[in-house]
Amino acid sequence: MSVEILNGATIVGFVEDEEAFNSWVKKCFATLDEDQDGVLSYTEMMKELQCLRVFGIDAEMDPNEVSALYFFLFLQFDRYSNGVLDLEEFKSAMKRIMLVVANGLGISPLQMILEDDSFLMKVVEWESTKLPLR
Repeated sequence: MSVEILNGATIVGFVEDEEAFNSWVKKCFATLDEDQDGVLSYTEMMKELQCLRVFGIDAEMDPNEVSALYFFLFLQFDRYSNGVLDLEEFKSAMKRIMLVVANGLGISPLQMILEDDSFLMKVVEWESTKLPLR
């Protein structure tokens, strides 16, 4: 874990950098696809949603309610209604989630504690490559 400073514009920049975002999506998808069948089941995707703490208050909610909310969210991303997400559906889901996170953070810089392998840490690392050298 480390303490970093970021804002919504940083996340939007990363998502709009197709090369960087697509690379992260492919790596994340491959990691989540435990059975390597080329799609993500609800169980596989649930792990990512929990890591992202999409609702932010998971610990305070009834576990059954959290599970139902995550399942509803999963269904929103399952465009083909086949019970799994392919790479494109996953990419679309991650983009939508990250843009919502960016909107929530706003433009003011925030100091945050980030896990080393989190999406937000990836965003901070990406941004550091874009800063001009002095």
